[in-house]
Amino acid sequence: MPRKTDGIEIEIHPRPTKGEDGKPLLYVRPAKGRKKSFKDLETFCMKHRNLQTGELQMVMDVVMEVVGMWLSDGYRVETPLGSFAPKLKLLGDHTDPKTIHGRDVRYAGIEFVPSKEFIKEGGQNHEGYRKSQEQVGNSQIRDPKAMDEALRRSMKLGHTTIPEFMIYSGLRRDSAKAYLDSLCLGEHPRLWKVRKSRRWLYFPEKDNPKE
Repeated sequence: MPRKTDGIEIEIHPRPTKGEDGKPLLYVRPAKGRKKSFKDLETFCMKHRNLQTGELQMVMDVVMEVVGMWLSDGYRVETPLGSFAPKLKLLGDHTDPKTIHGRDVRYAGIEFVPSKEFIKEGGQNHEGYRKSQEQVGNSQIRDPKAMDEALRRSMKLGHTTIPEFMIYSGLRRDSAKAYLDSLCLGEHPRLWKVRKSRRWLYFPEKDNPKE
């Protein structure tokens, strides 16, 4: 069967939770590297939407200035793309509203809620989807041989750490920690761990002093 070459290229990644077969459940997302710059947008609009050079940049500068001004005053600003609103953070733990003062509140970023029209425009994909041919993200965690080899290579000092295992496995930190921790569990664990300073050390179970 010929390989599909059109549509949105997707990556497949494991989730922390596992399915009935004991393997990680999967999720998909667009492949990395698929991005357009503002320059691409500007060039496209000049070529296909009859905008003049610098016109789009000028409009964006004005929108950013005015929307930013209103956000800084606490307004939610609605636009054709969606609505923007300031996000706030409350410092400390409070249970009584009387204990909260202005100095306890901090700015925490901007919330964006896309409009229905924008979601509709972004969802008009007529070409379907195709799987990336590259091993990406944490997909290698589904390969027991690759994980065993990564663990073996990371044990060169008789133990491994999360950062060390990340180097050889290619996993992100949370996934590397979850994988190593999973090997410490069960009736016949392969590893045992001990905390030293601010990091965990993982040793082969055969070296466990409790044995």
